[in-house]
Amino acid sequence: MRYSESVLQSWTSPLSQTEEQRVENTVRMIREAVTSYFKLSDCSMSIFAQGSYANNTNVRQNSDVDICIMSTSTVFCNYVEGKTDKDYGYTPGTISFYDYKAYIIEALKNKFGAAAITIGNKCVNIKANSYHVNADVVPAFQYRDFKIINSINPQKYIEGIKYLSSTGEQVINYPKDHIENGKQKNIDTNHEYKKLVRIMKHIRNEMVDKGIVNGDKITSFLIECLIWNLPNDIITNSNTWAGTVQKSIAYLWNKINDNQHKEWGEVSERLYLFHSNRKWTAEETKSFLSDMYNFLQFG
Repeated sequence: MRYSESVLQSWTSPLSQTEEQRVENTVRMIREAVTSYFKLSDCSMSIFAQGSYANNTNVRQNSDVDICIMSTSTVFCNYVEGKTDKDYGYTPGTISFYDYKAYIIEALKNKFGAAAITIGNKCVNIKANSYHVNADVVPAFQYRDFKIINSINPQKYIEGIKYLSSTGEQVINYPKDHIENGKQKNIDTNHEYKKLVRIMKHIRNEMVDKGIVNGDKITSFLIECLIWNLPNDIITNSNTWAGTVQKSIAYLWNKINDNQHKEWGEVSERLYLFHSNRKWTAEETKSFLSDMYNFLQFG
């Protein structure tokens, strides 16, 4: 095994309190920026961290924190077949998504300065300083999915977020389900699930830094979802972290090799892990798992 048990153990820890404070400062400053901006005064919003920081599985110091600014007054809906706005008592929205995004950008520039803001295809980046971390801000509308549960009750839906990229791509995610499901699996595994996720992310990062893995394809999000799909006993039944890592890689590789991975979901359990338009494929993931096994000098 390439790494000692003490190194693996050190990788199980979450970020320091200092880093967590900088994340909290970032969220607070973003909230102040958008809630005080006059063009957004009539817009109800929910502002929250998502991604690895929110899930407490981040392992890199000074990495970006993902912040969602979700409109709850103007929303996107997915209705039951044959139903329309009128059936749910909804009226057309008062603001377009691109206007909403533009106002968010204006508010952030006013707060942080134009030089600190970079506008990307899907998010708005805020450059870090000593007081707050680097942030990727995602303006989004609340996504109310009635169809997935066949609901005609306007108060009964599955909540996600939906936003449009600068190129017009529609993106739907379920960050709150991801957070809650991760918390529950962590409880069900005696708080070892997130520790294992952090270890595997550290190993993935080491492989990326050494040029063994393409980090754009094998993302930290994919790592977290792979560990999510492990049975709980794989996570809890070894006496060492080295043993847990070895069993985890072998289980995942064998399931993909035997074509038993197609029902695997994201941590949210709302989307399939290997559906089309992903950065990764099952074959690329299997190859990565094999490379990881060899990199760790198992066998």
